[in-house]
Amino acid sequence: MAEIVLAEPIQGSDTEYTRRPITRSLSTGHVHGPEPFDSERLPVTLVSEIRKFLRVANMIEAVEPRIAYLCRFHAFEIAHNMDRNSSGRGVRQFKTSLLQRLEQDEETTIKKRKEKSDIRELKRVWREYKEYIIEHHGASDIENRELINARAIASVLFEVLDTVTNAAGLQAHTDTDSTHAKSEFYEPYNILPLDPEGAKQAIMQLPEIKAAVLALRNIRGLPVAQDFQKRGNFDLFDWLQYCFGFQKGNVANQREHLILLLSNIHIRHIDKQISFSKLGDGAVDELMKKFFKNYTNWCKFLGRKSNIRLPYVKQEAQQYKLLYVGLYLLIWGEAANLRFMPECLCYIFHHMAYELHGMLTGAVIMTTWEKVIPAYGRGSESFLDNVVRPIYSVIYKEAKKNRSGTADHSTWRNYDDLNEYFWCPDCFQIGWPMRLNHNFFYVQSSSDHDVKNAQVSSTSVKEKRKREENQDEELGGTEEEDQEQKWLGKKKFVNIRSFGQILRNFHRMWRFSILPLQGTEEEDHEQQWLGKTNFVEIRSFWQIFRSFDRMWSFLILSLQAMIIMACHDLGSPLQLFDSIIFEDIMSIFITSAVLKLIQAILDIAFTWKARHTMDFSQVVKHVLKLVVAVIWTIVLPVCYTNYRRKYTCYSTRYGSWLGEWCFSSYMVAVAFYLMTNAVEMVLFFVPAVSKYIEISNWRICTILFWWTQPRLYVGRGMQESQVSLLKYTLFWVLLLLTKFSFSYNFEIKPLIAPTKQIMKLGVKNYDWHELFPKVNSNAGAIVAVWAPIIVVYFMDTQIWYSVFCTIFGGVYGILHHLGEIRTLGMLRSRFHSLPSAFNVCLIPPSSRNDQQRSRKSFFRKRFRKVSENEKNGVAKFVLVWNHIIASFRSEDLISNRELDLMTIPTSSDLFSGIVRWPVFLLANKFSTALSIARDFIGKDEILFKKIKKDEYMYCAVKECYESLKYILEILVVGDLEKRVISGIFNEIEESIERSSLLEDFKISELPALQAKCIELAELLVESNEHHQGRVVKVLQDIFELVTNDMMTNGSRILDLLYSSQQIEGNSIDFSRLIEPQLFESTVGKHSIHFPMPESGPMNELIKRFLLLLTVKDTAMDMPANLEARRRISFFATSLFMDMPTAPKVRNMMSFSVMTPHYMEDVNYSIKELYSSQQAVSIIFYMQKIYPDECENFLERMGCENFEGCKEEEVRNWASFRGQTLSRTVRGMMYYREALKLQAFLEMAKDEDLLEGYNAIERGNRALSTHLDVLADMKFTYVISCQMFGSQKSSGDPHAQDILDLMIRYPSLRVAYVEEKEEIVAYKPRKVYSSVLVKAVNGLDQEIYRIKLPGPPNIGEGKPENQNHAIIFTRGEALQTIDMNQDNYLEEAFKMRNVLQEFLRPKGLRPPTILGLREHIFTGSVSSLAWFMSYQETSFVTIGQRLLANPLRVRFHYGHPDIFDRVFHITRGGISKASRTTNLSEDVFAGFNSTLRRGYVTYHEYLQVGKGRDVGLNQISNFEAKVANGNSEQTLSRDIYRLGRRFDFFRMLSCYFTTIGFYFSSLISIIGIYVFLYGQLYLVLSGLEKALLVEARMKNIQSLETALASQSFIQLGLLTGLPMVMEIGLEKGFLTALKDFFLMQLQLAAVFFTFSLGTKSHYYGRTILHGGAKYRPTGRKVVVFHASFTENYRLYSRSHFVKGFELLLLLTVYNLFRRSYQSSMAYVLTTYSIWFMSITWLFAPFLFNPSGFNWGKIVDDWKDWNKWIKQQGGIGIQQDKSWQSWWNDEQAHLRHSGLSARLVEIILSLRFFMYQYGLVYHLDISQQSKNFLVYVLSWIVILAVFLLVKAVNLGRQLFSANYQLVFRLFKVFLFLGVLSTIISLSVICDLSLMDVIVCCLAFLPTGWGLILVAQAVRPKIEDTGLWYFTRILVQAYDYGMGVVLFAPIAILAWLPIISAFQTRFLFNEAFNRHLQIQPILAGKKKHK
Repeated sequence: MAEIVLAEPIQGSDTEYTRRPITRSLSTGHVHGPEPFDSERLPVTLVSEIRKFLRVANMIEAVEPRIAYLCRFHAFEIAHNMDRNSSGRGVRQFKTSLLQRLEQDEETTIKKRKEKSDIRELKRVWREYKEYIIEHHGASDIENRELINARAIASVLFEVLDTVTNAAGLQAHTDTDSTHAKSEFYEPYNILPLDPEGAKQAIMQLPEIKAAVLALRNIRGLPVAQDFQKRGNFDLFDWLQYCFGFQKGNVANQREHLILLLSNIHIRHIDKQISFSKLGDGAVDELMKKFFKNYTNWCKFLGRKSNIRLPYVKQEAQQYKLLYVGLYLLIWGEAANLRFMPECLCYIFHHMAYELHGMLTGAVIMTTWEKVIPAYGRGSESFLDNVVRPIYSVIYKEAKKNRSGTADHSTWRNYDDLNEYFWCPDCFQIGWPMRLNHNFFYVQSSSDHDVKNAQVSSTSVKEKRKREENQDEELGGTEEEDQEQKWLGKKKFVNIRSFGQILRNFHRMWRFSILPLQGTEEEDHEQQWLGKTNFVEIRSFWQIFRSFDRMWSFLILSLQAMIIMACHDLGSPLQLFDSIIFEDIMSIFITSAVLKLIQAILDIAFTWKARHTMDFSQVVKHVLKLVVAVIWTIVLPVCYTNYRRKYTCYSTRYGSWLGEWCFSSYMVAVAFYLMTNAVEMVLFFVPAVSKYIEISNWRICTILFWWTQPRLYVGRGMQESQVSLLKYTLFWVLLLLTKFSFSYNFEIKPLIAPTKQIMKLGVKNYDWHELFPKVNSNAGAIVAVWAPIIVVYFMDTQIWYSVFCTIFGGVYGILHHLGEIRTLGMLRSRFHSLPSAFNVCLIPPSSRNDQQRSRKSFFRKRFRKVSENEKNGVAKFVLVWNHIIASFRSEDLISNRELDLMTIPTSSDLFSGIVRWPVFLLANKFSTALSIARDFIGKDEILFKKIKKDEYMYCAVKECYESLKYILEILVVGDLEKRVISGIFNEIEESIERSSLLEDFKISELPALQAKCIELAELLVESNEHHQGRVVKVLQDIFELVTNDMMTNGSRILDLLYSSQQIEGNSIDFSRLIEPQLFESTVGKHSIHFPMPESGPMNELIKRFLLLLTVKDTAMDMPANLEARRRISFFATSLFMDMPTAPKVRNMMSFSVMTPHYMEDVNYSIKELYSSQQAVSIIFYMQKIYPDECENFLERMGCENFEGCKEEEVRNWASFRGQTLSRTVRGMMYYREALKLQAFLEMAKDEDLLEGYNAIERGNRALSTHLDVLADMKFTYVISCQMFGSQKSSGDPHAQDILDLMIRYPSLRVAYVEEKEEIVAYKPRKVYSSVLVKAVNGLDQEIYRIKLPGPPNIGEGKPENQNHAIIFTRGEALQTIDMNQDNYLEEAFKMRNVLQEFLRPKGLRPPTILGLREHIFTGSVSSLAWFMSYQETSFVTIGQRLLANPLRVRFHYGHPDIFDRVFHITRGGISKASRTTNLSEDVFAGFNSTLRRGYVTYHEYLQVGKGRDVGLNQISNFEAKVANGNSEQTLSRDIYRLGRRFDFFRMLSCYFTTIGFYFSSLISIIGIYVFLYGQLYLVLSGLEKALLVEARMKNIQSLETALASQSFIQLGLLTGLPMVMEIGLEKGFLTALKDFFLMQLQLAAVFFTFSLGTKSHYYGRTILHGGAKYRPTGRKVVVFHASFTENYRLYSRSHFVKGFELLLLLTVYNLFRRSYQSSMAYVLTTYSIWFMSITWLFAPFLFNPSGFNWGKIVDDWKDWNKWIKQQGGIGIQQDKSWQSWWNDEQAHLRHSGLSARLVEIILSLRFFMYQYGLVYHLDISQQSKNFLVYVLSWIVILAVFLLVKAVNLGRQLFSANYQLVFRLFKVFLFLGVLSTIISLSVICDLSLMDVIVCCLAFLPTGWGLILVAQAVRPKIEDTGLWYFTRILVQAYDYGMGVVLFAPIAILAWLPIISAFQTRFLFNEAFNRHLQIQPILAGKKKHK
C-alpha cells in the first residue's frame, strides 16, 4: 500500500460539509495540543512500512486523538516485528521515542474515546470517512485535497482496523461493501488514475485514453484469465505479472507507460481509421515496429526465427501484439543495469516470448507432452531473482575488478563485452532456464584465477535438471529446426524411416545412459573466464593508427609521393605520367604493403585477449590477413627491385593522345594488389548497393564482406544517401587539395634542395664525441630539419579543417537566416512581419494543403496569406507575445515600465488584422509626427503620405486620436458636453475626408494640445476624486484651445452652445459664460464621470495613451537588459528559419525531460546567501553582477532592499541566477506552461482570446482542467535525484528544497534510489529500490517502487543515475537536460515544431537524435568566462552545424539533445555506463545511435541555456575531464568501429571532429619539442655551425633558410576562425572583429595556449597510463582568489615542469648559436615557443583574481611553506601536505603497464642527451672530444647527490641534539665545495660560464633521474633510493615554486600591476559598469 500524506491547511474552501469532524481533520493544520510525532525522519529499514500510519496519526490527532494513538501503536508493532533486536541503524532510538509517546498518550486519549472499545471507535471513524467518500464520489474536481486526504485516511484506517479485529478474533465488517480492498479508497498514481475511483477524472474521459485502456482490458481467450474476472480491472499486464512473476510496481508503471504511448500514437492515426473510441491497428503496428525493430534484426543476424508469432484472426492479433509489447516493457522496466545490454534483453525476450506464445496457444512440448509454462514465474519477484539478478551479479563482480579505473581493461568485462556475447549463436548455450554453470556466469577473481563464481538462484536442482532436459527441444533452434518444431496441428505424428527414431522414441533412456559420462566430463572440466568479447581496449597510441588506418596510410603515402615529386622537380602535373616518375611514385604501394602488415599484426595483438569469444572464421581471417600482408610485403619490393625500369611498351593506333604507353611487371603486381581497393571504390560511389550487401543476411553477401569487415551486429548499413555522400566528399576533396598544395609548396618542396646540399656537404669535425662517426650524409642533420615539418604535416589538417569549417559553416548559417535580427533596430524594422511568421511556424494549419506545402527553398517568401478563418492568428500572436513579455517581468529582466512599453494591447480590432503595436516601437513617433505637421506647408495628401510612409508613425497618430476620442466618450457624460465633443470630432473627420484639415485647423497649435492631453491623462491615471476640479479645468482648456486657437471656423460648435444657453454676441471665453460652466457638475447632474469606472482594459488604455504622448527616444532602447534583448532577437530570428509546421497540441508527439542530480545546489539557503568563506557573500555578488535585475526584483516585491523582502523570494531570485537545480526546473516547466497556452489558443473562441489566458484559466474550471490534461498527456518531467532518499533520512536541507520544487510544480516527478536495510535472520541486508514520488499536500508521496537486484551504481555515476530513472519517463521523445541548464518560455513554444523533425526525415533514415543549440549564460563578468562562452558557443553552433550537414558525423555532445525514446530504450539507453571507458558518457550515445543505423541532426531555431565554469581552475578541471574522456574514446570499440566502418571521407570527418582534435593538439606540442631538441642537436654537435659556414662559403642561401624557417606553430591561430565567423553571423562582423581584438588585449591567446597544454597533457598521459576519472568543477558563483599552493598542485606537472624545460632549451639554444646565426632568425624561429613557455608558467597567476595583491601574496607564501614541509600520511589530504599530493600525482604510474613504463623511461633519456651535449662545451673540458668527459660529468652529479645525502644524514644525526656540530658540519662541507671550485678554476680553467652551463646541464639530468625512479618505483620502493628520490623531488618542487613566486612578488609591489590585472580580467564587467572592486575587496553584505 502506498504512503499516505499529511494534509495542510486549506484556506477558503468552496464546499460546506455536513460532518464537521471529518472536514476539520482534513482541512485543519496544527492546533493546540500535543506536538505531532515526527513522521519524516525515520530509520531507513522501517520508513516505507510505517510512515503512512504516522502521517495519518498527525493528520487526525486534533479531532480523533484515540485513532491517532491506535495508528501509532500499529506503526510500533510493525517496527517491532520487522526488527525485534533493534539492530538496524537508528531503530532503537526510534522505538524508544515512539514508545514514550505512546505511554504519554495512553491515558489522555482513552478518556476522549467516544465508543466503548477501540474497535468500535475505529469502525465509527472509518465509516464516517467511507460515507464521505461515497457522498463525494464522482465529483468534478477529484483532485480536491480534502477528498484525497479522506481516501488516504480511510485506506490506512482500514488496514489498522483489519489488523486489530483479526488480532481480536472478530468479524471485521458486517456490511458487504466493507470487504473491498483498501486500495479501493486510495491508489496513488502518476498521470493516469487507473483505479475505479479515478475513472471520473478528466484525463480518463479522453477518447484515446479510453480506447487504450479498453484494449488492455481485453482478456478474452487468455488462459486462467477466468480466475481473475471477479477482480474487476484485471488486464493484460496483470496476466503477464501472474504468469512471469514481475513486480507490482513495475507492472503499474509500465501499464501507464503503454497506455500513454498507445493513446498518443492513436490520436495521430485518427484520420486513417473509422472508429475514434477503438484502438486502431495502425497505432499498435507503429509501436510494434519501433519496439521490435532491434529484436527482429537480432534474430535475422543470428539466423533465428522471431518468436513474435501472431494469429491470423484480426481480432486476436491486436491482443497478441499488446501482450508482446507489454512483455518487453515489463522486462525492460525491471532489468535494472541490464538495460545497458539491449541484445541481452533480446535474448531474454526471445525465450519469454516463446513461452508466452506457447501459453496463448496451449502448446505442448513434444518431448515431454507437457504444456508450455514459464521457466520462471508465479512469484512477485521471480523475474528479478531468477533472470535479472544472476546476470546483474556478473556485471557487478566484473565491475569490481575495474578497481576504480586502475585495472587494465583486458582484465575485466564491461557492459559492452557482456552484451556482445549475445551477438553470437553461442549465447544460446546459456539455455533457458539459464545454466548458471555456463562460462558466461563465471567471473575470474582478480586475485585467484581458480575461484569460481557463486551461483545465484532460488530454483531447486531438480527443477534445473528437468528444464535442462527440455531446453534443447524448446528453444534455440535455427529457422529450419523451428519449422520442424510446429505445435500439434494437422498431423500429430509423422512416420520417418530412420535409426534416429530409436533415439527420439527412447531419448530419456539414452540421455540417462549418457549423462553420467557427460557429468563426469563436466566435473573434470572447470569453468573458464570468457574474457573480452570482440574487442580489447589496449592502452597504446597504436589504437589511433589501428582505428583510422586508412587515413594514416593515405597521409603517409601522400607524403612519400609529394617527396618523390619534389625530388623530380616537376614542372607540370602531366609529368606525373612519365614512366620513370610514375614508377617511382608507385613505390608508395610498397609502403602501403608494409602499413597493412603493421595493421594485421596490430589486429592480432590487440584482439589476443578476446580470442576465447571470437568466432573461428574471424580467427582464420586475422591469420590469412597476416599471411597475405607478409606475401605482398615480400612480392612488391622484389618486383620493384628486379623489374624497375624494365618496361613493356605498346604504341596506340589512330593517333591516340596516349601515344606510347609502357608498363613493368611491378605495375602489374600493383594492379593486382589494388583489386580489392577498386571494388571498395565502386561500392563507395553506389552506397545503396553497399548498404544492402552489409545488412543482408544472405550467405553470398556475408562471404563478400567477410574479408573486409568483421561480422558484427552493429556498424552495418551506415551509408548515407547519394546526395549526402557527394556533399561531404566535395568538402574533403577541396580541403585535402588545399592542404596538399600548401604542404607541397611551403613545407616539402623548399626542403628538397637544402637536403641535397646537406647530404653533399661533408662534416667531420664535431663539437662533441660523435657516437656514430661512420654515418654518412649528415643523417642527423636531415632528421633534425625534416622532423618538425613531418609533425606539422600530420597536424595541419586539423587547422585546415577549422578554416573550411568557418567557410562552410558561415555560408550554411547565412542560408538558414541565422542572425537576420541581431539588434533592436533590426527587430523594430521587422516587427510588423512577426505575426505572419508566427502564424506560419507556431500556429497549426487548418487545411491539409497548408501541411503539404513545400518548404525546401530558403529564398522564397515563406509566409502564406492569412485566410479568412485564420484572422485570429494576429490575436494569438499578441497573446503569446504578451506572455513572453510577462515571463521577462517575472524573471526580473524588465521593469514595470518596460512591461508597459512592450505589451501589445488586446482588442476586437485584432480579428480584423489591426494591431496596436507596443509602445517601444512607437516611441517618439507621435511627437515626430506633430513636429512634421506643425512645420508643414502644403496639401493634406502630401502630409498624410509623409506620415503614412512610416507605418509605426501612422499607427501612433491614429491610435492617439482614437484613444482620446474613446476616453472622452467615457469621461464626458453631460448631454451638452457630449454634443460638443462629438461636434469637434465630426469637424475633424469631415476635414480629413475633404482633405482640408490644414485649412480648417491651425496645426501649429498641436504641441499645446498635446501638453493638455498629457495633463488630462496623468490626472486620469492618478484617479484621485479630489482632482475633479483640475480635470474640469483641463477639459475647458482643451475646448478653448481647439475652438479658439485651432479651428478656423468654430461656428457649428458655437451654435450648439447658443442653442442651449441663448448666448448672444461673441465672447472670448464661451465656457466660462455658461452657467453652470461647461464640464462642471451640479447637484443631481454630472457632466463628467470622474473618477472613471474601475476597469482593467480602460486603465490600460489610459496608461498606454499617456505613454504614447510622453515616451521619448530612450524607449527605443527597450529592453535595457542585454539578456532580454538577446532572447527577443533570437526568438524573432528563429521565426524566419526553416522549421516544421506545428501540429495541434493533441496531435503532437509526447515527450519527457529528464535531469540527473547528485549533490549539486538546489536552492541557495539564506545562510549561504549572506555568508561566504571567500569574504564575498553570494547575495552581494549577485547584486553587483545583476544590478538592473536586482532593481526590477525590488520593484516587483515592493521593497527598498532585500531585508524587506520575503526570504523565500530572495532565495529564489539568487538561485535563478546561479547554476542551481531550481533554475533548471523553472526553465523546463516552461514547456508545460507553453503547451497549456498553445492548447488554449487552439480551443479558445474569439471572446476567450480577448479575455486572456490567465482570466480564462481562473474562471473556466472545465477548460483549465482540460488544458492540464493535455499537458499531462504530452509532457513529463522527471528529476533523477539519486541521493534524495538518503538526504531525507539524514535531514539534509537539500531534500526539503527538492520537495519544495515538487510542491511549486505539481507535475514534477522525482526518482531516487532507496537504500534500505532488511532484517533477515537477525542481520541487516541492504535492499535497493527505484522509487518515484510526487508532492501531495506538502509531502512526498510514493507512486512506484521497483526493487533492484543490487546497488545501481556499478559504472559511471551519471549514466547509472539516468538509467534507473528512465523507466519513469513517458512519451515518444526524451530530452536530456543537465542541472546547470536553463530554458525560456519563448523557446518552449517551438518544442512541438522540433518534435515534428522525427516525423520529417530528410535522409535515408528518420532522425534518432535531434541536436539543439545552447546559449552559454555564464560569460557576462569574468574575461575567462567570456572566452569560454565564445569557445563553447562556436562549438555548439558553427561546429555542430557542419557536423550534422554536410559531414553527417554529429554525435551526442551532452545536453539538451532530444532522443527518439523508443529507439534508444530498445538499443541500450541514452548513454553508456562502463566504468572509465565511458567517462564521457554522452558522446557514446551518439556513437551507439550511429552504429545502430540511427541519424543525428542539428537544429538552430531552438536554444537552451547552459552554464559553464568561470574560473581558470574550474575550466582546467573541466578541460582535463574532457581530455581524459577523449583518451578513453580513443581506446574504445565505438571509435574503432566508426573508423573502420565509415567510408573514407566520413571517417576523416569522424576523426577530426572527435579524438583527432586532441591528438592534433598533442602532436603540436610534440612538434615543439622535436624542433627544439633537433635544433639543440645541430647546435651542440657543431653540425649547424659547420653547415652554415660551408653554405656561406659556397653561397647556398636555401640551406640557411631551411634551418631557420621552422616556425609553423603560428598556424594554430587559424583555429580561432570559427569563433570569429559565428560571432559575425550572430552579432555582425564589425562586432566580431572588435570582440576578437578585445579578446587578444585581454590575453585570450594566453588562455587558449594554456588550455592547449591542459588538453595535450591529460590526453597523452591517460592513453599511456590510464587514470581517467570524473573531476568535479564546483560551478562556483563567486569569483575567488586561488592560493599559490592550489595553483602549484594543479599545474605543476601539466604546465610548470614543461614550461621550465622549454625555457632551459631556449636559453641553451640562444647561448650556443650566437656566433654564427643572426638574432632576427632566432626570434622568428622561437618567439612562439617563448610565448608558450611563459604562458604555461605564469597564466594561472595572471588569471587569478587578486593575484598581485600584496596581502594575498604574503598569505600565499606562508601557506606554501607550510604545505611543502608538511609530512604526509594516511588521512592527510593533498591540499594539506606536499607528500600526500606527490603520492597522488603519480598514482597513474602505480598501475601502469610495462610498455608504458618503458615509454616513460625512454622519454626521460632526452635529459641525458641534453647533458651529453652541454658538457663538451665547458671550458674545463679544453675542447676534448673524449667520451671520458661525459663519464666525469656523471661523477660530478654523483658527488652532488652524495653531498645532498650527507647533509640529510647530518640533519638526522645532529640537528636534534647537536645543533652546533651540525652547523660546523655544514660549514665544513661548504668550505670543501668552495675550495674545490677555486682549485678547479686555477688548475683546470673552470670559468663562471662553466658553472652556469653545469647548472643548465645537471638540473635537467636530476629531473630525468627522478622520472626514471618514479617509473621503476615498484623495484626501488623498499630501498633507500626511494627515500632519496622523495627528498630530491621535494627540493626540485621547492626550487620551482620559489622561481615562480619571485616575479609575482616583485610585480605585486607595483600597484599599477594589480589594477591592470583587474581591468583585463573583468573588462566585460567594467563595460557594463559593474562594481568589481568591492567584490574583489571582499566587502560583506550582512543580513
